[in-house]
Amino acid sequence: MQKNEIARVTIEDIGVNGEGIGKVNGYTLFIKDAVIGDVVEAKVIKAKKNYGYARLMKILTPSPDRVEPRCPFARKCGGCQIQEMSYEKQLEFKNRKIRGNLERIGGFSPELLDKVMEPIVGMEEPFYYRNKAQFPFGTDKEGNPITGFYAGRTHDIIANTDCALGVYVNQEILEIVLDFMKEYRIASYDEKSGNGLIRHVLIRYGFTTKEIMVCLVINGKKIPHGEELAERLKKIDGMTSITVSSNMKNTNVIMGESYETLWGQGFITDYIGDVKYQISPLSFYQVNPVQTEKLYGLALDYAGLKGDETVWDLYCGIGTISLFLAQKAKQVYGVEIVPQAIEDAQNNARINEIENAKFYVGKAEEVLPEYYREYEKEHPGETAHADVIVVDPPRKGCEESLLKTMVDMKPEKIVYVSCDSATLARDLKVLCGEGYQVERVRGVDQFPMTGHVETVVLLSKLKSTKSIEVEIKLDEMDLTQAESKATYAEIKEYVLKNTGLKVSQLYIAQVKRKHGIIERVNYNTGNGKAKIPQVPLEKEQAIEDALRHFKMI
Repeated sequence: MQKNEIARVTIEDIGVNGEGIGKVNGYTLFIKDAVIGDVVEAKVIKAKKNYGYARLMKILTPSPDRVEPRCPFARKCGGCQIQEMSYEKQLEFKNRKIRGNLERIGGFSPELLDKVMEPIVGMEEPFYYRNKAQFPFGTDKEGNPITGFYAGRTHDIIANTDCALGVYVNQEILEIVLDFMKEYRIASYDEKSGNGLIRHVLIRYGFTTKEIMVCLVINGKKIPHGEELAERLKKIDGMTSITVSSNMKNTNVIMGESYETLWGQGFITDYIGDVKYQISPLSFYQVNPVQTEKLYGLALDYAGLKGDETVWDLYCGIGTISLFLAQKAKQVYGVEIVPQAIEDAQNNARINEIENAKFYVGKAEEVLPEYYREYEKEHPGETAHADVIVVDPPRKGCEESLLKTMVDMKPEKIVYVSCDSATLARDLKVLCGEGYQVERVRGVDQFPMTGHVETVVLLSKLKSTKSIEVEIKLDEMDLTQAESKATYAEIKEYVLKNTGLKVSQLYIAQVKRKHGIIERVNYNTGNGKAKIPQVPLEKEQAIEDALRHFKMI
């Protein structure tokens, strides 16, 4: 097909980002805003050899699964991709997306997936679920300040203060800020010229505590008449924190590197389950608390903690999963690259009086291998071990070095929480090639109306079921039960640590023989030419003490 060509297309599938997929004479077209079952008229806007992208021009026959979007800007806005699909079908699509990636990329058989996949966890109310929203500000053609969200794949703002995914109070806050800007002639930031003051407004809402935070991101040091703005905002029920973050860089990064409190305190609090969290403007915190509690509950259930386990939580953020796990585990170690997040994690552990959680700053793919190497140096003959490893990586998944160290630590269970089932499938393939098997898989719809889905997977260490029968005569046995209790290296280490004496394998063997611990036939007998040195009394007594310690005599 050629660019600008008009085609009639029947939509047969949905792509990973929620776009409709149909074929015209074998040629595949991806069409945004089309739903499975739609028959549409579409205009080709980009044509490759075997596939192309088209713009939806007209719906000729609507799908039975098509619904009227709640938001009038759903098609224009880049925030939602599949709002025009019934919620039931959204869940089917997301479950199929996870399964398809596990089968195609991970190489898992349909029979196995039938066995391990559990029903996706949806929401009773799939709207107004976000506890955080960041609204960009701009200027309309009449010169008035506006705010809303960017249109898909652009930085053009769709003016809208009433997003159907955010909490209701967002609209009231945004209207107050816009009226204030008009009254005091305060301009919105202009990306092209670098002029203007108000860049973004960040709003956070505590679903449990009902506390509200407003953070104004500005292209300057302060807001003129900022105290007046704070006076207006603090009248809203639940307003707890009003802050300002300065970002004067020409960048797409929203927040500045720090913030100052304009009114109230510099944070709000909220709960996930019974764990309390302090959330600052710069904190990472899951945006859907209702589903997050279900997600972490699943991770905790999959971990199956009994109270005596050592758990590593990789990519731990502000310790959300770590502190959840610490309620049931003996010890939890969290790793996160962002220093501010680790400070938040340590603070959250403190306010919850959780003492069995320790946090490390750094890349998980560097911290864990380094910990493993250092442990080996400090504990000769031993390796670092984890009973359970929980990993919740970014969209790119885990690096190979991290997967290798995870395997080396021989955890009985690995709980993998993923926001991208494609990289999840790739990593599961590696782990299953290293002696693990997939036991349980479940999707969690963390972001209704969008193409994204979270997945939780339980892997367990593969137990060998193969066995062979071997007949062994007692007089041919190389190792007695007593001898198997400790290795020569362990006996040497014990003697050196407790007496400062270095003993050889020959001396240990002689003492074992004296006490009836059978040694190899002809072990340490000379060839008749050399005299075999005998163990000195002092070392003999030290070795005997070690054998008693290891309950070998």
